[in-house]
Amino acid sequence: MALGKFKNLFKDVDDEVMTGTEDEFYNISEADALAEADKSGNKMILLEPRAYSESQQIADHLKNRNSVVVNLKRVTSDQAKRIIDFLSGCIYAIGGNMQKIGVGIYLCTPKNVNVQGKISDESEKNKADVEEEW
Repeated sequence: MALGKFKNLFKDVDDEVMTGTEDEFYNISEADALAEADKSGNKMILLEPRAYSESQQIADHLKNRNSVVVNLKRVTSDQAKRIIDFLSGCIYAIGGNMQKIGVGIYLCTPKNVNVQGKISDESEKNKADVEEEW
C-alpha cells in the first residue's frame, strides 16, 4: 500500500520526464538558453581586458559563479602580471581555479565548476624533452 502512495506521489514527475525527447531538451532557442544561463549562473565569459582597471569586472563575473576566459594579449606585460596577481587573489578567496590554456590566455573558474584535463604548453613539452635527455 505504501508503494502505491509513493508511485502516486511522483507520477506527475515521471510522466513529465518521459514525454520530453532529447531533441526537445537540446534544441532550445538562443534566448531561452541565455535566460536559463542567467538563472543558474553558469556562463562562459570571454574577455580581452585593455587595462588593469578591467580586473574588477572579471572578478565580478567569478563572484557571480561564471567561468571566464581571459586573453591578456591586448595589455602590456606589466599590466598582465598585475591582472593575474589580482585574479589569483580573487580566485583564492572564492575557492576557484585558474589554468593557463595558451600564451597569455587563462581559464578562471569559480568553485562550482570542475575543469577536467590540462592543456600543455609547447615550451613545457620542449623543456620536458630536454630534461629527459640529461
